[in-house]
Amino acid sequence: MIVYAHRGANRELPENTIEAFRLALELGVDALETDVHLTRDGAVVVHHDATGARTSNVRAPIDSLSLADVRRWNLGFGFRAQSGEGLVNATFRVPTFDELLDTFPGVRLNVDIKPESPAATSAVVDVVRRHRAEERVLLTSFHDSVVAMVREIGYRGETGLARNEVLRLLAAPPGTPRFLLPSGDRAQLPLRMGPVELVRPSFVRRLQRLGYKVDFWVVNDPADAARAREAEADGIMTDDPRRIVGVAASA
Repeated sequence: MIVYAHRGANRELPENTIEAFRLALELGVDALETDVHLTRDGAVVVHHDATGARTSNVRAPIDSLSLADVRRWNLGFGFRAQSGEGLVNATFRVPTFDELLDTFPGVRLNVDIKPESPAATSAVVDVVRRHRAEERVLLTSFHDSVVAMVREIGYRGETGLARNEVLRLLAAPPGTPRFLLPSGDRAQLPLRMGPVELVRPSFVRRLQRLGYKVDFWVVNDPADAARAREAEADGIMTDDPRRIVGVAASA
């Protein structure tokens, strides 16, 4: 079972920063999970929210700003460690997607394309191809139109299932032929949907028999990590690699 660092080791350092990703890898994760947006001047940047309000007290949307504008944000502004402590006299910048791929060559990435935008989707695929990184970068999105475009333009790497694709998959009766099910390689699911517990061996095996890898998010409780491992899930995403990596690797 592989462990993805969800936005890096974001319990210890500001999310989606080179520093948080580097710490996560030092703590033993197998892959990095992150999010991307497109700036006004066409740069792909690594950030979860559409604005910097939560992370850096900048309310303007990323797509209305230049790369230079976004690079001036200090992501340490909104950070609080688990202890409640903030950061003093420390600067954490928004990385570009190019920078992330350059800094961690060979590292597997799970990239969520946030905008529902053909321009953003095309730009993200172009960055991956320019780095010849399709074999290590899974592209996904909540938006069906985004993952559909990624596949339609011939992306050779893995793709995740969009939100509605996941719902279609979960609603499909047993025995549904694979060609009637969503395209894509990995079903990335919450631990539960309402009262329904998804971390069950029978459920995981059913999706795997249909040809999907099964990942769960966001797993920050060691007990949940152990359950996912026992259910033979293919991966889990965590905010807290320091607590979770060892449990995921336990026999």
